[in-house]
Order: sequence, then C-alpha cells, then structure tokens
Amino acid sequence: GAHTHRTQQEQGSMSLVFDEYGRPFIIIKDQGMKSRLKGLPALKANITAARSVCQTLRSSLGPKGMDKILVSGDGEVCVSNDGATILERMEVQNEIAKLLVELSRSQDKEIGDGTTGVVVMAGALLEQAEALLDRGLHPRRISDGFETACKVACDHLDTIGDKVHFSKDNISELVKVARTTLSSKIVTRCLDHMSDIAVRAILAVADLDRKDVNLDLIKMEGRAGGQMEDSQLVYGIVLDKEISHPGMLKDIKDAKMCILTCPFEPPKPKTKHTITVDTAEKFEALYKQEQDYFIDMVKKVKDCGANLAICQWGFDDEANHLLMQAGLPAVRWVGGVEIELLAIASGARIVPRFSELGPEKLGSAGRVREVSFGTSKDKMLFIEDCSNSKAVTIFVRGGNKMIIEEIKRSIHDALCIVRNLVHDNRIVYGGGAAEVSCNLAVMDAANEVTGIDQYAMRAFADALDVIPMALAENSGLSGIEALASIKQRQAAEKNPRLGVDCKQMGTCDMKDQKVIETLHGKKQQLMLATQVVKMILKIDDVFAPGNYQ
Repeated sequence: GAHTHRTQQEQGSMSLVFDEYGRPFIIIKDQGMKSRLKGLPALKANITAARSVCQTLRSSLGPKGMDKILVSGDGEVCVSNDGATILERMEVQNEIAKLLVELSRSQDKEIGDGTTGVVVMAGALLEQAEALLDRGLHPRRISDGFETACKVACDHLDTIGDKVHFSKDNISELVKVARTTLSSKIVTRCLDHMSDIAVRAILAVADLDRKDVNLDLIKMEGRAGGQMEDSQLVYGIVLDKEISHPGMLKDIKDAKMCILTCPFEPPKPKTKHTITVDTAEKFEALYKQEQDYFIDMVKKVKDCGANLAICQWGFDDEANHLLMQAGLPAVRWVGGVEIELLAIASGARIVPRFSELGPEKLGSAGRVREVSFGTSKDKMLFIEDCSNSKAVTIFVRGGNKMIIEEIKRSIHDALCIVRNLVHDNRIVYGGGAAEVSCNLAVMDAANEVTGIDQYAMRAFADALDVIPMALAENSGLSGIEALASIKQRQAAEKNPRLGVDCKQMGTCDMKDQKVIETLHGKKQQLMLATQVVKMILKIDDVFAPGNYQ
C-alpha cells in the first residue's frame, strides 16, 4: 500500500495506474468536484439569476428612471440609462444572466430602443413562471401558454396601432416619436433640440422611396466643453483634424478636394541600402532632387485644379512649406473611414498615385472651414454642402466625456427609432398603454381557453402589467393604484391610449401627451422576451465545473 496513508477523499478522486512499461501515472477524477443541479432546483436557480439582472434594470425604465454608474476594471466610468449598455458593461458571470444580456443586445441591434423594457418584461415572465412551477405546472406547458399569449398580444397590437404620416417637410410627427425615446435619457434638458437633430439627420440620408436608411452615413463626433444646446447637425463631414500649416487658408469656399492615399514625401526604396554622400556636391544634388520631387508633386496637385489636399499619410515640413507657398491648404493623417465618407459625400475619387491625378478625380464641397473651440487648441474641420450630400455628422457638445458618450448613445437610439418609422410607419402609444391594452386582450383570450394553458396565459397577462407598474413606481406614483385605475378606465372606455401619467401632465391619454413608440419595436420586445423565457424554462439541468451557485 504505497498510498494507504492518503485521505479517503483524495483516494476517491485519484487512482494510481501503471502503463505497459510499468510507469506509474495518476488518474484524477474531477467529476466529484463538479456540482450539478437537476430538475426544479436548476430551473429555480436559473430564474433567480435572471431575475436579479432584471431587478437592476427595473429602476432605469421610463422618463423618470434612474441612471447607473458602471466602473470598468481599469477604472473607466460610464454613466448610462440604456439597458443594453448597462448589461454590456456589467460583466455578468452567470450563464443564464448572460442570455438576458444577449437579449437586450439583440433588441438594441434590431430596434435600437426598448432595451430596458425587454429585459424587465423577461424578468416579469420568469417571476410568473416561477409561481406556476410551484403550483406543479410542467415547464413546457408554461412556455406553450406564453407562446399563445404572445401571439394574442402581438395580434392585438396590430389592431390598436396608429399610422404616422410624415414627409420631407412635415417632420413634427417623427420628432414626437424621437422625443419619447429620448425622454428617458440624459438629454431631457434639451429634448426638442436633440430629437430635431436626430430626425433631420435621418431624413437627410433617408431614401424615402425605397424606405431605406443607411445609418453608416451618419457620423457622430463629440467634443467636451460647451453645452448640450450647442450640439448641431452638420450637413457634411466633421474631421477631427486641422489644416496642416498655420499660414494656410482656414476657410475655403467652393472647395475642390483631391483625396490622396499616397505619402507626400520622396519615394523610399523598399530595400535596405546605404547612400554615401562624401562631397558637398553630392549632398546638394540629392537635396535638389528631393526638392524637385516635392515641387513636382505640389504642381501636379495644383494643376488638376484642386484647392484643398486631403492626405491619408503625413508629409514632412518641407512639403508642408511648399504647399503653403503654393497656396494649397492641406490636411494630413486623415483616417480611412473618414476618407471613404468624404469621398462618398463630395463625389471624389480616391487617388492612390500622383500620376493619376486629374480634374475628374476631384470632389467638391460648398465650404470647408476650420473651427476652433474655446480657448483650448481644439480645432476641427467642417466640410459642408457637399455635392452629393448624403453624409451628415451630428456634432455633440457636453460638459465632460461621460456625458458626451451617453448623449451619443441616446441619439443613436433616437436615430434607430426614426429609421424604423421610415421603414414601417405604424405606431402604438407608450407609457404602458399598449401593455395594459394587451393585458386585457390576453385575459379575454385566456377565458376562452380550456385546460392548463389558461393559467400560463393569465400569467403572461400579469407579466405585461409589470412595465406600466415599474413606470409608475419610478415616477413616484403608487404602482398598484396607478395601474388599477388605468386598467379599469381602459376596460370601461375601450381606449387603448390610456397609459401611466409619468410626467404628471394631468392626462392619461398618451395621444395628448405625445408618447409614441414604434409598433415594430413593441412587437419585437414581446417576442424576444417570450423566446428567452421559453429558452430558460427548457433548461432543467446544469453541469458546471466546481462552484456553481
């Protein structure tokens, strides 16, 4: 017994084996270290994990919702109210909770808004499911019931929806929807201004006949300093660069741009070699050759009629000086993405070699100006009134970097929502009105179903109440009271526009409050939440290495 003195537990997990050459090796069974949850306890554990995530987000729902501060591992601080951002930054460990992170991310990708709501909804469904499990319902029956109820709710949404009418000139309706999206974000102080910017940006790049919007054409640039109110929409492109020489023109009307992706310096031989310069004459000859090379380059750019050179690479001071003498303003080190956007906006062709320069390759812009901000040396180039002005830039100002990031995220949400309206202009009313209305519809449907499914359907209806309830609670109203009165009024008046009066406007009619959400977004919320809940209810066994709590 070489290993008799080992503890019993160790022996249970290790065994000594000899291979055919008589060499000993130890086999360790780590199965014993794995914990395993099975059946109902597993379901319960998963539901608890998922619900804890939803609890976090519940307080940031709605116009009066709170913000969360998230500090990443390296101490970067992020203040946000956007559900997807919060979950993304939360670094969730639990497997099931990760599903919810994915859920809000897919809502963010697809719709752009409603990321908090979708998670709160999923949490509510899970809470209901837990109660049903305790009563002994089978998980699959629950998820089937949820599925039926979700279908009923979505069909009902189609019937209560409204249409928004808008055109290039009449944008007030779109602005209302953008306002609803932004009302829960940090930008509420200048809501009208921001929603106006978002709508105008979308309409500038929208293709209304095809109902298509390419969001890549909208670029967001931020600069700390200044106020939120100073944010503006630039019909053109903002480059975070300055004109390379202080002596050049800072404001160019009717700019003809040539966009170069070749370096503005003498060609460097690719191979390693040395040039010995042993006499002054040789040095001068070499120097002159370089000079001529530069002069030639500048002349080529000048000859093709350009009055602004935009270069992807740098150029040394020599070239800079010559460009200045030639009176040709230039910008150096412009990144690839910006170059492409510039080319799209101004109709320029990107020129890879000097020999290919020609008047047809130039882009045109109505005005290029360098703008400096505040007392700091922050300068930016505004390139406006481009010939093919499909590209716009939203230029965000704010007190500090965190605020700017948050404004960018908020505007992104608004852009997505307006884009969805361009796609599909059907809407429902927000403020929990749609949810309450669906609740009543699902309840009615459940009364006609015989069998066990009706319990699950009722549970789904109860879960729908959570969103208006959370809205009311976050607004400092008493949740149950507010919910009950709205429900009773909706049932009595058959008016699907009654929602929670979050802003204490004195009216519950969301049409008067102008709280509007896209129909597509609402349906997507219900469907995604239901799918995730079905997925979680299907899991009844968890294998995890070591400590799975």
